[in-house]
Amino acid sequence: MISIKSEREIELLAIAGNVVYQTHKYLKPFIKPGITTKELDKLAEEFIRSQGCTPSFLGYEGFPNTLCTSINSEVVHGIPSNYKLKNGDIISIDIGACFKGYHGDSAWTYAVGNISDDAKYIMEHTEKSLYVGLKEIKPGKRIGDIGAAIEEYAHAHNLGVVKELVGHGVGTTVHEEPDVPNFGTKGTGPVLRKGMVIAVEPMLTLGSPEIVILDNDWTIETEDYSLSAHFEHTVAVTDDGYRILTGELKGGLNGQK
Repeated sequence: MISIKSEREIELLAIAGNVVYQTHKYLKPFIKPGITTKELDKLAEEFIRSQGCTPSFLGYEGFPNTLCTSINSEVVHGIPSNYKLKNGDIISIDIGACFKGYHGDSAWTYAVGNISDDAKYIMEHTEKSLYVGLKEIKPGKRIGDIGAAIEEYAHAHNLGVVKELVGHGVGTTVHEEPDVPNFGTKGTGPVLRKGMVIAVEPMLTLGSPEIVILDNDWTIETEDYSLSAHFEHTVAVTDDGYRILTGELKGGLNGQK
């Protein structure tokens, strides 16, 4: 069942989301060649706890860490390790934080040092596709409108859309109904209503959209080892549009990192 959040609940979700946003800002200067993803994970956990929140992903369905750190051809759910970031890598960092039982969830892809033109391309257009999808959000529109807009943008830029992985509702659990695919048909799917809170998260590839799950049963990688990027915001549906919850606490369309 799709839940409609009260104003109080949305403010709690905004606090959690702001901590996620602040954690991204805190980590960004550390994302350099030589740091391990496990070190980034430790920094993130300490920061989230210092803000009066708990890490949403730690222990979620058995996930062992605070961050998902997915590098280059890894799409999502990369497990922090002793891997040292190298010049030219790109890394998608997915962060969740819980405040008084309510969650924030946002992923962003970062450059490590100097990156290739291909890496710049996949990052630029995956981020842009997120905002193309968000523009579709207002009461009366449908979930399919979001996915159709993202898919159209991705295909116009020759990028693959991973169809097995989707956005989702957010609330007192990290993943709630409805699913929010990055593909679809306009005018289909659940109707958007004021008070719905969803995570929109395009996961695009530079090559084939086909994916494989690695032996750790978590990390998902592109089958052809092509680069992948991941950008995500949690947003609330408002009277006439949407409010980014994983941004500054004042809300509005200012949640860009």
